[in-house]
Amino acid sequence: MGGRNMNKELPVTDNPYSSLINDIGNILVEARGTICREINTVMVDTYWNIGKYIVEYEQKGEERAEYGSNLLNRLSKDLTRLYGKGFGRSNLLYIRKLYLYFPKSGTLSHLLNWSQYYEILKLDNELERSFYIKECERQHWSVRELKRQMNSMLFHRIALSKDKEGVMKLKSVVYKPVSTISTGQRTA
Repeated sequence: MGGRNMNKELPVTDNPYSSLINDIGNILVEARGTICREINTVMVDTYWNIGKYIVEYEQKGEERAEYGSNLLNRLSKDLTRLYGKGFGRSNLLYIRKLYLYFPKSGTLSHLLNWSQYYEILKLDNELERSFYIKECERQHWSVRELKRQMNSMLFHRIALSKDKEGVMKLKSVVYKPVSTISTGQRTA
């Protein structure tokens, strides 16, 4: 498709023209980033509302839901049939957890996307969830980086450490596999 290869560079022929291309490019990059953030915000809000409906339906006005309900399996089949992918039983379970763990929608961070919430919702400890949410916000972690930090047990290392600042400094050390280094030299 024409115009889709973003790795090509235009030959520099005219300074004002290059400036025009750069200005247009900056607008496009900013707009695309805004669109992605808006989509992520709407997606998280939508999933929170779906979780709310599921919990309210399960509880039927009671304090607690009836155990062993087949609701998620049934919902998964029907929602997938009607609306397409994204409604597997596992995803619905985490959509439901989103509402249960964050019963006030105003407590959701719109700096996180659904994939980040999905990973964080796997944690049972509220303090640990809060820690990773704050770190995602503060450090602008990707989902991959969040998973790496969770797998490295960062929260637990900090909780157990007497040198909390030292552990926080270590978390930012990323070792690149040799295959991703373009110069052919190893770096730490």
